[in-house]
Amino acid sequence: MMKIPFSKYHGTGNDFILIDNRQLQWKPRKEEIARLCDRHFGIGGDGLMLLSEKSGFDFHMTYYNSDGMESTMCGNGGRCMIIFARSLAIAGSETRFMAIDGEHLGKVTQKDSSDIISLKMKDVRVDEIDADHLFLNTGSPHYVIFTQGVETFDIITEAKKIRFNDRFREEGTNVDFVEIRDDRLFVRSYERGVEDETLSCGTGVAASALAYAVKKPAHRTFMDVMTRGGTLRVLYHQEGNAFSDIWLEGPAVLVFQGEIVT
Repeated sequence: MMKIPFSKYHGTGNDFILIDNRQLQWKPRKEEIARLCDRHFGIGGDGLMLLSEKSGFDFHMTYYNSDGMESTMCGNGGRCMIIFARSLAIAGSETRFMAIDGEHLGKVTQKDSSDIISLKMKDVRVDEIDADHLFLNTGSPHYVIFTQGVETFDIITEAKKIRFNDRFREEGTNVDFVEIRDDRLFVRSYERGVEDETLSCGTGVAASALAYAVKKPAHRTFMDVMTRGGTLRVLYHQEGNAFSDIWLEGPAVLVFQGEIVT
């Protein structure tokens, strides 16, 4: 019998099971991860992440979707990992870590006595710009649609038409529905691997903000994005359709801790 300590975190409602795997060297099976992420028979979460050692970095982040498959970068998950690493005393107010899409930086600052967790994301270029959508990769692929009435929109039905069409059936894509609200955006995201809507998607929020900057260039340096789970800020430097110095920032919160018995 093996006991595995875990911590449950969420970033604006996007929730994850986090495990310090430096000593455990645990290699979970797909079925185990799916069971742990199940909201009825397990801990519950949109995904599970392992923190492990990486030479030259503070740590390495491995992310699994709730279907048990290892996936691409997770923005809110990365922010949760930053504050988790700080709780383990392997990172301070700044950190440098490796993920599947390369190197990332993280920062923890305070605003109104609350921690704000910031994740630096990969540079992005938006090349697919059509009348009805934009497609870009912010560490994970996102199909971004601007529309109205997003609050009451049946995003599951509409997203599945894209997620499971011939183009995306094998590799999959996340689908984001974006509504422009004055100087902010409101976004609802369908995530592949979860195969459902999540309360927030960090890479989706970033993709939506950058897509908006391409559609409506305004020489601004940030965009506030509302989700069902809370508000995130995306900061960036824009040159035409290319973006650098991209940061995703917002809260990340410890929910509870426990042990997995396996």
